[in-house]
Amino acid sequence: MFRSFLALLLTVTLMMPVAAQDAETPAPVDRSATGGAQTLEDILARQRGEQIDDSFRSDAIGNPDNAAGMNDPLGTLGGTSDSEIYRALRYGTADVTVSSRGPAAEVLIQDAGMGWVQFREGPLLTYGGYLLLATLGLLTLFYVLRGRIRIDGPKTGRTITRFKAVERFGHWLLAGSFILLGITGLVSLFGRVAFIPLFGHEAFAVIATACKWIHNNVAWAFMLGLVMVFVMWVLHNIPNRTDLKWLAVGGGLFSKDVHPPAKKFNAGQKMIFWSVVLLGVSISLSGLSLLFPFEMPMFAKTFAILNDTGLPQLVGLGTLPEVMAPHEEMQYAQLWHSIVAFVFMAIILAHIYIGSVGMEGAFDAMGSGEVEEQWAKEHHGLWVEEVKAKEQEKLSASATPAE
Repeated sequence: MFRSFLALLLTVTLMMPVAAQDAETPAPVDRSATGGAQTLEDILARQRGEQIDDSFRSDAIGNPDNAAGMNDPLGTLGGTSDSEIYRALRYGTADVTVSSRGPAAEVLIQDAGMGWVQFREGPLLTYGGYLLLATLGLLTLFYVLRGRIRIDGPKTGRTITRFKAVERFGHWLLAGSFILLGITGLVSLFGRVAFIPLFGHEAFAVIATACKWIHNNVAWAFMLGLVMVFVMWVLHNIPNRTDLKWLAVGGGLFSKDVHPPAKKFNAGQKMIFWSVVLLGVSISLSGLSLLFPFEMPMFAKTFAILNDTGLPQLVGLGTLPEVMAPHEEMQYAQLWHSIVAFVFMAIILAHIYIGSVGMEGAFDAMGSGEVEEQWAKEHHGLWVEEVKAKEQEKLSASATPAE
């Protein structure tokens, strides 16, 4: 069901402009003047981004029963003209036999490819780039207005173990691989518009090849790190009533001398954790689909499930396609992979800011694993009490009773 929900979000993203302009079934068009071919209104409607009834073209693929006799003066094409054969190939209805039996070998023309290219080079690059720039701008503005969040109380000089070595390893495995994946993914996505004009085609070909190799192989480290982080911290990130108090004061991020109670992870960190887990699983599934092309289709089956629920019809998308060419499956996976990646990067930029320049003492938690005791009391007071209580229990258990 989780995958179905993600696919619905992608479908809404890709099809919302069409649904907004044409929520109702298109009115029939009189094509008698053109002999059944497209009209000027058809062309103008497509230019406006409106949905049209394309059956006048997709269904016009000839009829073998109308084939001329072999001995007739003009011979025969088997009942179809060249244009009708082309339309059958375009809409995937042609009876094609190929020597290669690969999953995509029989698809000679993939009609949805132009929609994928236009979305990829238009809204995806534009709004994805704006999202990252806006995130950086907001973080810079927050730093200027709020400044660095300092330790308010006097430092004790004592430290408390925040994260063990294995926890830090899992975190940095996930974080390091994500940074590499983000950089290489952006280079691949923005290559044509940003890097080729700067470095030229030949230099970018080398860069793109290296980025592809890094991206494909580092993905396994990311998925391993994701599993480690989930297993180690999931129990600590279950929401509780304490999180409501933290959220009520914004975690003290916007006010000085405000330190709401928190256990090992506060509400903000829990939101980061579950965002990483959910987006990480989603981006991993679409990534696996891309790593193994045509072997792990995701969307046709998911769309079928969604159609059964009635959700697409409820939001005005109509019936989603349940039969897709293998290439179309890959295009959906690539777009969804990129959309999730942009959202993921925006969230992680905020996480990096708080964990480095945004808060004094925060980096030590994942650096050495030891944090200043005063910092721990201010930001994770309930957790410090739990740690102290456990230490006291150990001391009491190890003490030798007097005889």
